[in-house]
Amino acid sequence: MQKPCSEPKAKKLRMAERLANGSDQGDLARDGSVDLKGNPVHQSERGGWKACSFLVVYELIERMSYYAIQSNLVSYLTNKLHQGTVEAANNVTNWVGAVYLTPIVGAYIADAYLGQYWTFMIGSAIYQLGMIILTLAVSIPKLKPPPCKEKETCEKASSQQLAIFFIGLYTIAVANGGTKPNVTTFGANQFDETDPKEKLQKHSFFNWWMVSIFIGTLFSPTVLVYLQDNVSYSIGYGVPTIMLLVSVVIFLVGTRFYRHKLPQGSPFTKMARVMVFSIKNWRLSVPNDSEDPFQSDTEVLRSASGIQPTKSMRFLNKAAIISNSDSKWTSCTITEIEETKQMISMLPILVSLILPCTMIAQINTLFVKQGATLDRHMGPHFQIPPASLGVFVTITMLISVVLYDQYFIKVLRKWTNNPRGITILKRIGTGLFLQVMTMLFASIIENKRLSIVKREAHTSLSIFFLLPQFVLMGLADSFLVVGQTEFFYDQAPDGMKSLGSSYTLTAYGIGNFLSSFILQLVSDITKKRGKGWVLNDLNSSRLDYYYGLLTVLNALNFLFFLFVSKMYEYRVELFCSTDGTTKDQEEKDGHLEFKM
Repeated sequence: MQKPCSEPKAKKLRMAERLANGSDQGDLARDGSVDLKGNPVHQSERGGWKACSFLVVYELIERMSYYAIQSNLVSYLTNKLHQGTVEAANNVTNWVGAVYLTPIVGAYIADAYLGQYWTFMIGSAIYQLGMIILTLAVSIPKLKPPPCKEKETCEKASSQQLAIFFIGLYTIAVANGGTKPNVTTFGANQFDETDPKEKLQKHSFFNWWMVSIFIGTLFSPTVLVYLQDNVSYSIGYGVPTIMLLVSVVIFLVGTRFYRHKLPQGSPFTKMARVMVFSIKNWRLSVPNDSEDPFQSDTEVLRSASGIQPTKSMRFLNKAAIISNSDSKWTSCTITEIEETKQMISMLPILVSLILPCTMIAQINTLFVKQGATLDRHMGPHFQIPPASLGVFVTITMLISVVLYDQYFIKVLRKWTNNPRGITILKRIGTGLFLQVMTMLFASIIENKRLSIVKREAHTSLSIFFLLPQFVLMGLADSFLVVGQTEFFYDQAPDGMKSLGSSYTLTAYGIGNFLSSFILQLVSDITKKRGKGWVLNDLNSSRLDYYYGLLTVLNALNFLFFLFVSKMYEYRVELFCSTDGTTKDQEEKDGHLEFKM
């Protein structure tokens, strides 16, 4: 006999089913959204852009705080803690890798137990603690080595000084596990996918969400980095710490306007059960469609999300076969199986995005060091901080995303009748191609810079000589970063949205660790075979060769992405077409968005 639901859970399931079937009166959200107490909510009172306005402002300010640390971290490690170029670059990428890997844990906790709101709040408290520790580490003289004296060897930071600084950094990394995957998911959940108007708004949400991040990023490498380099790191870190507190207060002010989704159990447990039972029943045959061998699926999630049994990964369907009528509850439901298939099917795409995320990590560290070798003067008394050149990446991204959302999509909608204009994977693919071009330009420009240094024994080139590669990087990110954020949220099952969002961050996390490995490996090999490609003195390095190697790796990865994206099939869902009608994506060839 099937295991019965507890009364509170059964009550909530019945409520969600009525909402999904539209049997309740008024403008109650039909996707099962509730308030913090678990009561159904009205669309006119909660959610939508009204709620998202608080989240967008939070994200803008929080990104200012985060990038105020990341943007200039390699400079602090080399100039204040006196680390070498490779050591500092690897420490930065390792930390950023941890920042982007911890969201897997935070996503699990949110989906299984606490929900996005409370997981986010816990993460925010830890985040604030990390920022305070970091601010103290750069402010108290005993927690950092003395400045370098002229013609003397710089005193490196002691193990105790490094320990306190990195405790602050990695506390922030732990905190991001609770905040980063959940605030994005929480924002997207403010729109009801069963409502045609709100579904279109959700497509636009990801673009404007990234705009808020870009604006925050724009402020960091200009004002905050300038404060760090020209006033003091105490102020340069103290201001972001206060800003972070303000951002959390803004988030809390919007609480009465938010919609919430009930936690639907551990996603890892569901997927593990599917794997275990499919192996357990491996000797059994999946019956024909005319028979009914499967565990009955009464979960509301199936009707709300449009999940239906599919023939892909057919061996997993064996997990739902009822082999013993006395213990039906031990088999898996169709919903659990199809959700597992969806999460597995995204893994090849995730793998194809790891190397591009490695390139972004390399660019964020080496481009800054590269800029430090050029003439940064603007007038007799002002020098541009090397990290501030990243502002051109952000400006390009801002302009590109706004044009994409306001004009490009609208033109393509008339041609494709697709609400997104082009498919998400095509947007990602465009970004990957532009990233290849970015690394190629960076190699050519660095080769030119080195030839001038060799000829003149110094460089009189302006820092704006690097502008083309920064602009190309911004254009690539406007397609790649937004596209992959939307893809992993959109394609994840309804009960695993936070886990899906963490896929994006996982790609960045692994990419940063891979960045450290590649940089160290190339540095060691090239030093043994002669002149090193990446040395502390970039004028004696061959960074152009290194960028050339990254170009080749990126091009090969782009071909791999084309292959896996061609094989990928979008999940079947109901969507609103541009003519206002609701259609099912499952048309000819299985899916409307069948190709990349």
